[in-house]
Amino acid sequence: MRIATWNVGLDRKGPGLLVQDLAKGEDPQIAAIIRVMAQLDADVILLTSVDYDRGGVALRLLAEGLAAAGVDYPYRFAFRPNTGAQTGFDVDGNGRTGDPRDAQGFGLFSGQGGMAVLSRLPVDEGAARDFSGFLWRDLPGGLSEDPSQLAGEQRLATTGFWDVPVETSAGPLHLLAWHATPPVFDGPEDRNGRRNHDEAVFWRLLLEGALPMPPPEAPFVLLGDGNLDPADGDGLRDGIAGLLAHPAVQDPAPKGQHDRADPGQAGDARLDTVLYPDLGGLRLDYVLPSAGLDVTAAGVMWPATGDPALPDLAAASHHFPVWVEIALP
Repeated sequence: MRIATWNVGLDRKGPGLLVQDLAKGEDPQIAAIIRVMAQLDADVILLTSVDYDRGGVALRLLAEGLAAAGVDYPYRFAFRPNTGAQTGFDVDGNGRTGDPRDAQGFGLFSGQGGMAVLSRLPVDEGAARDFSGFLWRDLPGGLSEDPSQLAGEQRLATTGFWDVPVETSAGPLHLLAWHATPPVFDGPEDRNGRRNHDEAVFWRLLLEGALPMPPPEAPFVLLGDGNLDPADGDGLRDGIAGLLAHPAVQDPAPKGQHDRADPGQAGDARLDTVLYPDLGGLRLDYVLPSAGLDVTAAGVMWPATGDPALPDLAAASHHFPVWVEIALP
C-alpha cells in the first residue's frame, strides 16, 4: 500500500479560481500535476496547498482529471482549513484587521491553501477528527508568549490537525495530517518560528496522551508539510527533530534518485523534498508510519537529471512527492 504527500501549490489568489482553472482544463500546472500523480500511483495521498471549497467541487474536478489519466480516486475528503479564517485581531500589527496575516493561518480568503485526502480506499468520514480549533495557548510548554486577548482566539494549527481513518482489509489506518507555517516571514519576535516548532510538538504530545483529546489508535501514518528541515534552513529544529525521533513513529528517510548536492548544508541532499531558487534544497515534507507498521519501500519522487518526468515535476510545484509503501498485516 503506497501512501504519499505532496505540496502541489494549487492555491489561487481568489475564491473559486481553482474550480475555474480545473473546469477549463487548460492550466499547464494542473496538467503537469495530473501526469505526476498518475506516475506516482499512490493508494492514498494527502495534498497540501490546495484551495478548499465547501462543496468539494475542486476535488471532484481534479479526481475526474486523474481518472481520465488512469488513476481513480473515488474517495475524497477535506475539513475546512484554518487558512484565511479571520481572528478579528490585528495580528501583524499594521494598524488594521482583515489582512491575510490576521487570519488563523495566512490566507487571502477562507480556505486558501488547505489540505485534501484522495484515496482508493473508503474514508470513514464519521470517525474523522479535526483538532484544528486547538488553541496555541493550551499547548503544554508551548511557546505562544501572547498575553493579549488574541490568545483566546489564536489556534495552533496554521492549516489543520486531522485524524482521518481509511478503511483497509486489516482495519482502519489513521492519517494524521498537518501543514505547518513556515518559520520565517516575521520579525525578531520569531512568532512564525515558535508556532512552527509548536505545531510539531502538538503531534508528539498527542501521541503521548498529554493533550485533552484521546491519542490516535495505531496503526497510523503522520504525514504532511512540516515546513522545517531538521538539519538546514531557518527555524527551531528541536520541534521537528523530537517528532522524528519519537518512539511511536518511524522515519523511513525517503530519498530521491538525483545526484545533486547542496554545498554548505549539513543534511543529505537526497532527503530534500523541495527546491527553492534562493535557498536550495530542504526536507520539509514527511510521511512517518507508526512504529509497528512494516515499511517495505520509501522515496522522494525526485529522479535523476535527464529523467523524462523532471519537466512535469518542475512545472507542477517546487515540492516533490514523498511516498512510503507499507505491508498491512
